[in-house]
Amino acid sequence: MTSSRDYAQHFDTPVIWRRRREKRVPGQDTEARAELRCLLEQAVAAGFDVDSALLRQPTRGRQRVAQARQAAMYLAHVICGMNLTDAGRLFDRDRTTAAHACQAVELLRESPEFDKAITLLERVIRIVGWPWRQTCD
Repeated sequence: MTSSRDYAQHFDTPVIWRRRREKRVPGQDTEARAELRCLLEQAVAAGFDVDSALLRQPTRGRQRVAQARQAAMYLAHVICGMNLTDAGRLFDRDRTTAAHACQAVELLRESPEFDKAITLLERVIRIVGWPWRQTCD
């Protein structure tokens, strides 16, 4: 019986045994991330009437809190242009969780009330904060 390593060498394909995590470099745009996270938390917490500290919990929490967190990840991805990995990382979640959040929000947008709330939050993020930092030459 051949092992998977022998099989990979036979077909000249690389085998990845462990998934490597990116090392976070201290000070690497952490201030900007903190500001963006704070802006999203405040806007979404006010829009969904939840405490902003609940959005940072490691557990899922109640449905209202989970929906608010999903909306925040959706806004980070759609409005702020972050990829799903970074949008999830803002709230200490995986990229697949951020992808699920975006899908869930898109499905919920079929409701006129929810769509209006998300549209207002999009406008708030665009007007108040994004891009909150502009470089001057």
